[in-house]
Amino acid sequence: MSVPPLPIDPGPAQPRSFGQWLRDLVGAPPAYVPPPPPPLPAPPLVAVTQQIEPDEPILVPAERDAFDFYIHPVYIWSGVGLPVQQLRQYAHQFEGWARRTVRDEAIGISRQHAPHQGRALEWALNERFDSQNWPRSYRIDGLVLKFRPRVRVVLDQRIREYLRPYWQERIRMECDHELGLLRTRLVAELTREWCEVLRRLGQEPTAAHASRLTDERFAKVFREFVEEQRQVVPDIVDLLRYAVGKHDDLGLGPSEYTQAWDVALRTYQKQHGLTIGAQPDR
Repeated sequence: MSVPPLPIDPGPAQPRSFGQWLRDLVGAPPAYVPPPPPPLPAPPLVAVTQQIEPDEPILVPAERDAFDFYIHPVYIWSGVGLPVQQLRQYAHQFEGWARRTVRDEAIGISRQHAPHQGRALEWALNERFDSQNWPRSYRIDGLVLKFRPRVRVVLDQRIREYLRPYWQERIRMECDHELGLLRTRLVAELTREWCEVLRRLGQEPTAAHASRLTDERFAKVFREFVEEQRQVVPDIVDLLRYAVGKHDDLGLGPSEYTQAWDVALRTYQKQHGLTIGAQPDR
C-alpha cells in the first residue's frame, strides 16, 4: 500500500501591495477607450450668382410721351448657401417681379430725357442701380436673395431713322477733316525734306549738272532754284559794298565796323565764286 506524498509547505504568505488590495476590492479597471474625434467644421457658405437676360425689352416713355425707349435688362441674382440650379430656378420664378421693379424705377427717369438721349438715359439708370438703395433683397425659404439689374437702352426706330442722315453727314465731315489734317501734315513733312535737299544741293558746284540725270521735274525745279539764288547774289554784294564804302561819307575812317563788313563781303564773294573786288554780272 502506497503512502500519498505530503503537501509542500508554501511558506509564509507574501504581503500584498496596496494596488493589489484595491484591485481585489473594486475589480480590474475598464479598458481605455479613446475619445471620438471632433466633428469636421461645416463647409463655408459659398456665394453664387446667376444672370438672366430676358428676350423682351421693357418699353418706357420718353419726354412728353410721344416716343418710347427700349430697355434691355440683365437681371443679376446672388445668394449664399444654395446651389446654382436652385438660384437659377428662383431667378426665373421671380422674373416678373424683377421686370416690374426695373420698369417702375425707370419710368421716372426716362420721362426726363428727350427721345434721342438714349445714351444719357442708359448712364442715368445704371448709375441709379449702382446706388446705395441697391441691390434689393428678397426672402424665401429661409434664404436671402439679392437682385440688381444692368440695362442697355435702344432708341425708338422712328428716332433712329430720323437721326441717320445727321450721323451720315457728321461722319463724312469728320472723315474729311481728318483726311485734310493728314494731307497737311504729309505735305509739310515732304516740303521740309525737299527744302533740305535743295539747300544741300545748292552748295554743290556740280549739282546743277547732276540734276539732269534725275527726274525731269526735279531737274527743272532745281535749275529754277539755282537761278533764283544767283539773282539774289548781286543785290547782296551791292549792299555789302555800299556798307563798306559808307564810312567815307561819315568821316569815320577804318574801324572795326567797316572791317567787319569788308570781311563779310569778301567771304560772300568767295563762297559764290565771285572775283574779289569785281562787279557781279547782272
